[in-house]
Amino acid sequence: MTHLGTLYILSAPSGAGKTSLVRALLAEDQQVRVSVSHTTRAMRVGEVEGQDYNFVSHDEFNAMIEAGQFLEFADVFGNKYGTSQAWVVDQLKQGVDVILEIDWQGAAQVRHLMPEAVCIFILPPSRDTLLQRLNARGQDSEDVIAGRMAEAVSEMSHYPEFDYLIVNDDFSTALRDLHSIFVAQRLKQSYQQVRYASLLTDLLS
Repeated sequence: MTHLGTLYILSAPSGAGKTSLVRALLAEDQQVRVSVSHTTRAMRVGEVEGQDYNFVSHDEFNAMIEAGQFLEFADVFGNKYGTSQAWVVDQLKQGVDVILEIDWQGAAQVRHLMPEAVCIFILPPSRDTLLQRLNARGQDSEDVIAGRMAEAVSEMSHYPEFDYLIVNDDFSTALRDLHSIFVAQRLKQSYQQVRYASLLTDLLS
């Protein structure tokens, strides 16, 4: 018998370092996977079907909405993105921990359907640091960055809706804090009871 994996929701403002932390966590922990979203946007150079996204047409996406196949979905700049409920549930049944990298609105949708999800919010150590990180990307104009900063403030105001709060000041410390949440979850009595069922039987017989 295998205990179900845990569903984790990770949210953060752009520039807080969430993607880098998740990438580092995956390199350390083989029991974790990131959900691959469905999207209607075109595939970009270097992207791989089923690895970066599941690319579908607008008609296919809308049919999935009608069939209730998404845990959450959103329309972003004319393209739709969604998380397949069937895929997530299948992974959890296999004992795999699944990470959803979504915003606070998507997190609210998922919590409504799967209230047992563990929610983690990642913050930058200061507004100045966040601005520096956004500028360091060298990808956006000043107007776009100003918009991202305003959006970040709105996003960060929702941190009380999450179970855990991590401040990504020192990357190594933030990664350790993030991984400790996953480890602690697996050490819960309900999980360990299943994992060590034979041992517990022997000890108590």
